[in-house]
Formats: sequence, structure tokens, C-alpha cells
Amino acid sequence: MVSIKDIASACGVSIATVSKALNNHKDVSESTKTMIRETAKRLGYLPNSQARALKTNRTYNLGVLFAERAQSGLTHSHFAAVLNGFKNEAEANGYDITFISQQIGENRMTFYEHCICRNVDGVVVACVDDFEDGDISELLKSSVPTVTIDYQSPDNPAVLSNNEFGMKSLVEYAYGMGHNKIAYIYGDTSKVTSVRVKSYEDTLRSLNINVRSDYLLQGKYHDPVSTEMLAGQLVKLDDPPTCIILPDDFSAIGAMTAFEKLGMSVPDDVSIMGYDGILLSRFLNPKLTTFRQDTERIGAEAAKQLIALIKKEISADAPPVIVNGSLREGSSVKNLVGE
Repeated sequence: MVSIKDIASACGVSIATVSKALNNHKDVSESTKTMIRETAKRLGYLPNSQARALKTNRTYNLGVLFAERAQSGLTHSHFAAVLNGFKNEAEANGYDITFISQQIGENRMTFYEHCICRNVDGVVVACVDDFEDGDISELLKSSVPTVTIDYQSPDNPAVLSNNEFGMKSLVEYAYGMGHNKIAYIYGDTSKVTSVRVKSYEDTLRSLNINVRSDYLLQGKYHDPVSTEMLAGQLVKLDDPPTCIILPDDFSAIGAMTAFEKLGMSVPDDVSIMGYDGILLSRFLNPKLTTFRQDTERIGAEAAKQLIALIKKEISADAPPVIVNGSLREGSSVKNLVGE
């Protein structure tokens, strides 16, 4: 293995000069830096992460904690896109990524213990159903720099998608298309869900539409099966909704399946809207009207916040970063204006 000493010998400079050049110190000329870097590349030099960790007290390794009830992992379209944004920003700043779990081979440990075991500089917590869970809470209150996504903790910086605005946009769009019988199938109990449900109810009231309990049903995120059942229940009501907002875009498949079995079509017989704006929504037939979350920016902002926290450029009580999205119009909502 090529060492810094080998590079110094090949270049005829001191080991200290090589170290400074590879770390881009200002007291080494650009010509010397170029010569040393080219020599290092020619010799096949690779920096030793363990040696760098001993010197800088940092591993340049970020943990990612991703856990949700559906256990869909990286097949979860929305969070896969968020984590891709996180990954791109982290790697652009020279960081590697380690997924944090509670199981390593035969050994079971807490999330905090895994972070310590892998010696991560910090961790981002995404897509966790229960932030009050003991193991999650232990990590959030620990000394490990931590940033949360879509959950605001008093102990950590957060990046939040504007879920209140997202739901408000969907309800107002449906109303603008002439709908005042608007139902909402919401997802698993979480902070995100409670914000969306409240925004749904508040927006209906602001439009002078009564909030009906039979139009508000709890399902599951990323689960077409539960959505199929609940969507079927809604359209069989004596006074059915004309438009149904779904937990997420993926669940739209379940709603469409339910209507097809009942001989109904979208949007002629019933209108639907999704949430997230994943790529799949563009290819459903009809094209789904949905609220697109800016997943790339959510992930990138989480990485920026975490790196800034590690560098002590921000404090743990820094205000949350709010990321807006936008309504993406498809053809799944019928225009009832004038009917």
C-alpha cells in the first residue's frame, strides 16, 4: 500500500508538505499541490480513513436511520428519493453513509449503540413512525449529532416538508374544480399525519364545508390493499364523496382497483388525488393529480444541516428548515364547475 512517505520520496519533499498538499493547506503553492496530487494518483495512493479519524477526530461517516412499519425499505419511492438527495449532498462534501439498524448479524443493539459502534460523526433520522419510541428517543437525546426529517424535536435540528400547505393545496384545488364532498383516507398515526388531518379539516372549514367523520378514514401509508378497502367503503355511502384524497401516490393503485371492481371510472364517477408526486403518479391512467414534495431538496437540506451541526456551525436548537412543494395537476379530478 502506497503511503505518504512514498509520495514524499517520489516528489523530493517532506512528509509534512505532502500532508498539507493533500489537505489543501494554503501554505503550499498550487504548483507543488498539483505535482504532489498527480504523483499520489500515479502511485495509486488512497487516504487511510482510520488514520484521518485519529488525526481529525472525525470519521467522515454519516448514519442514516430509516425505519417504518411497512418495512418497505428503499422500495419506498418517496423516502428513497429523499435519501438520494441526502446521499448526493453528503458525498459531495466527502462523507460516506452507513445505515443504522438494531441488528448486526447475531448481535442486537439500540440505534444509539450502533451509531457508537460504527463511530459515525452524526445521523439523520427519516421515516420513523414513532419518534417517542425508547430507542429513538435515546438517540435523539444523546451526544450524537442528529437531524430529523418531518419531525421537530427540542433536542435536534429538523428539516420539515410543508405538510400543512400541501394538504391545503389539495383541498382548495378540489374545491376550485367544483367539489364540496371531499374525503380523506389518511395514513398511520404520526406527526406528519396529524398535521395533514388538521390542515384538511381547517381548510374545509375555511371554505364553509362541514367536516364529516364518515369522509375521514384511517388507512396506511404505501399500502394499496388497505386503500382499496377504504375507498370501496367511501363510494358505497348513501351520500358518497365526489373526490377522495389518498394517503400517498402509491396507494392510488388500491383506490383505482376498488373502483374498477365496482365498475366505476376515474374521474367520471369519482375523482382522486394523491400525495408525494412520485414518478409513478405520472404513469397512472388517468395521470394522478398530487402534491409533489421536493424530495431532493429535503434530503440535501438534511445533509447540510447535519454537516453544519457536526462542524458546530449551528446548534441543536437551530430553527427547522421548511421545504415547500407544489401541486401537480393531472387528469384524475373531474371539473364539476357549472354542472
